Amino acid sequence: MWKNPFAISGQIGYRLCACTVIPMERAWIAQCGWAPVPFRNPSRTPRILMKSRPGKTWLPAGNEHRASARSEREKMIVVTGATGNVGRHVVSEVLAAGGQVRAVTRDAASASTVPGVRTVEANPAEPGTMTEALDGARALFLNYSAVRESTGDLLALAKRQGVRHVVLLSSAAIERDSDEPSDPIARLHRDLERAVEDSGLDWTFLRPDMFAVNTIKFWGRQIRDEGQVRAAYGDAALAPIDERDVASVAAAALTRPSRHIGRRYLLTGPEALTQRRMVELIATAVGRPLRFQEIPRAEAVGVMSGLGIQEPVAEALLTMHERFTREPMAVAPPISRITGEPPHTFEQWARLHASDFTADAAAPAVSGADGRFMRNEEQV
Repeated sequence: MWKNPFAISGQIGYRLCACTVIPMERAWIAQCGWAPVPFRNPSRTPRILMKSRPGKTWLPAGNEHRASARSEREKMIVVTGATGNVGRHVVSEVLAAGGQVRAVTRDAASASTVPGVRTVEANPAEPGTMTEALDGARALFLNYSAVRESTGDLLALAKRQGVRHVVLLSSAAIERDSDEPSDPIARLHRDLERAVEDSGLDWTFLRPDMFAVNTIKFWGRQIRDEGQVRAAYGDAALAPIDERDVASVAAAALTRPSRHIGRRYLLTGPEALTQRRMVELIATAVGRPLRFQEIPRAEAVGVMSGLGIQEPVAEALLTMHERFTREPMAVAPPISRITGEPPHTFEQWARLHASDFTADAAAPAVSGADGRFMRNEEQV
């Protein structure tokens, strides 16, 4: 009767050689380069290794290292913009979910060291520098503010290096102007989504609306220096989202892809608040009175230009704000349906970031590719 040549039973094993079944002792197995190693998931044991001593499974010596390397690659996720407002939280959320992370930054020396995270110095806007970062990775978190106009080339490289799934930080502007958008923000992100779809990779699109952190960029200096906010459309009702909640959704999509491939997620905060009310909540958080001063639209364009925002983008943002004075920004279904965790309110966000609005805080830069500003822009 023929025996499975690699079946192990008790002290005797068998190998097939020149059509003869030859009994062999364990010592012989060891001499042939085989060794007993723990196998954590017996249900996935290769068929030729189904019989074993209790607590042991026999594998060719060295294979356990290759299996471990394959397992790590299966979990490997590359995060662009890893030191930015969203990206740094994506890194920590993926790590907490058991994923392996390569955090891409242009200046590894100045990046914080996080246990379990491999920091890779590369510039996603120059895809040639990303070969090592992408090699063998399963998924990519793609942030336009880090990649800029090189998105297509980076996607092609990612596919060649083995990436299968892209989670794109897009924009809710597409939801309001989806066909042939006149809004430059919507037009940019529509083109980004099309590039990802055309890449042949699996994808998940995150479409956050106004980021709470943008209040620091728009209002921080005025609050610190003047104790007021000068802006148009104070009654515009927006639903600012905490950057941690966006990162939480991104991590869910990156670590549990089968549930999220092909999905487009509109993301907002849990409630719509007027700009006046947001200033009140910031005042409570910092412990000092603040005033909202309504200014004409033309003057608001000038204020925004002083922050480095190009006039067409400023006009598009103000048009959106004017619309939300008549009809509040739509509040998306809560992120808890994706993450299982409740969203953070703007009041909670303001308390966490109170120091960003105090006089001794450094003013964050507002910038974008070629001077453009995106509502989900982050420093990278």
